Amino acid sequence: MRLGFSTAALLSAAAGSLASDLANVTCGALADAGLASRITYPGSTIYEERVDSYWSLTAQLTPWCILQPHNAKEVSTAVKALVKANKKEECLFAVRSGGHTTWPGAANIENGITIDLGLMNSTTYIASNNTAQVLPGSRWLGVYETLDALGIAAAGGRAATVGVAGLAIGGGNSFYAARKGLVCDNIAQYEVVLASGEIIYANNKTNTDLFRALKGGTGNFGIVTRLDLETFQGQDLWGGVVTYPNSTTDAQIEAFVNFGNNIVNDQYGSAIVIWQYTTQNAATILINAYEYTKPQAWPPAFDEFKAIPNRTSDSMRFTNMTDLTIELEQAAGYRDTFITLTFVNDKRVVKKAVDLHNIVVEKVKAHKATGNWTVQDMVQPIPTIFTKHSVEKGGNMLGLDRFDENLVLFQTYLAWEGAEQDDFFQSTGDWYIAQLSAYAKSIGKDNPYIYLDYAYATQKPLENYGAVNIAKIKAAAKKYDPTGVFQKLVPGGFKISKVQ
Repeated sequence: MRLGFSTAALLSAAAGSLASDLANVTCGALADAGLASRITYPGSTIYEERVDSYWSLTAQLTPWCILQPHNAKEVSTAVKALVKANKKEECLFAVRSGGHTTWPGAANIENGITIDLGLMNSTTYIASNNTAQVLPGSRWLGVYETLDALGIAAAGGRAATVGVAGLAIGGGNSFYAARKGLVCDNIAQYEVVLASGEIIYANNKTNTDLFRALKGGTGNFGIVTRLDLETFQGQDLWGGVVTYPNSTTDAQIEAFVNFGNNIVNDQYGSAIVIWQYTTQNAATILINAYEYTKPQAWPPAFDEFKAIPNRTSDSMRFTNMTDLTIELEQAAGYRDTFITLTFVNDKRVVKKAVDLHNIVVEKVKAHKATGNWTVQDMVQPIPTIFTKHSVEKGGNMLGLDRFDENLVLFQTYLAWEGAEQDDFFQSTGDWYIAQLSAYAKSIGKDNPYIYLDYAYATQKPLENYGAVNIAKIKAAAKKYDPTGVFQKLVPGGFKISKVQ
């Protein structure tokens, strides 16, 4: 039945009134709990700045209000107030650390409030136990600026504006992974605010089930309000970016696959190979990030890469993590998507990925996409030595220890301008991943692991952690959040309650 104009208008007004009432209840509950000075509303400068500070434009939603707590106690107060208010009205909320996830709703919300941890962003080195106490709103650039000045190192993120908490509880890759394991394996302790408002600590002696579940189990248990990173003596790194023409692709694939298979023989090295097409360049180029976690230039591990001719630029130098993370930062100001896949380290699959990259570029051209856009595809090794270190440190939830083959972590990254092009670019990325996945399966080189930190909303990283780890995450969620607050009231992120 078609509604008349007046009826439709009345329903619209009623819906708007209902939303306004819910907004008042939700934001009012926080104000009544003593947090009024921490709340910012639409139209205010701070509110607009915080919305605009999400890295991808696709993630820039507009909550009813934004809460910016200063410490764990205020986070606790907020959670208790929202849970209490929910008994009268549905009080949905989001939790933001760095805000680098591309998909809308991951760390933000429209019809609800966002707890923005951005003001909780300090890093404090504790010499007595060799840890760095990092608050969850910190970006990796800030962490490294503090630690580099002290001559201290930590296994962490590789791009400046990526948030600490989100990366760490999703797994996290690092230049130090071959020596130290993944980022989540290098957390000594978590401070967590539970749905009850209780502030607890999880480490290898206290709340050990939660401690392990947080290593890949993401935000299914509470809000992480501090991470204590294991640290070690720092030193200069050798690293940078070398670019090449697309004509070197075959040599790049050969060098990359061999490098991944030999990391175990030299655990100081890291190599990322990227095929990138941008409208600004109007051609696919290769962008390789090489890092060696001690000050030695072009060690033998990189011999095959070094032999590839026709470098078009070369920034290799002795430097520190602060400098390297700035260099590897990706441009903001676009609408973006990350989608990921894992497969066995096999030249044929990498070559197929490049062939599909070229097809996607032509598909976008044929579509006559407007504005500037990028098609970027990245491969990086996940050798078994990463998992060996993880197991030695007590294990995590990722389930990579199930596999005895060296793997490749693949990411397709699309960036564009204009919301009207969202469906086209997202569906194109989905098609790309589906085609590459099907090919890997067809030659028996597929792998079920989905890296949560690169996963899109439609992917299922938790489902692919393996039955044992899924059970552990479910048990921890039920124990520490028995009423399911972080399953029901926090719609963003990947939910263990949705895993069958």
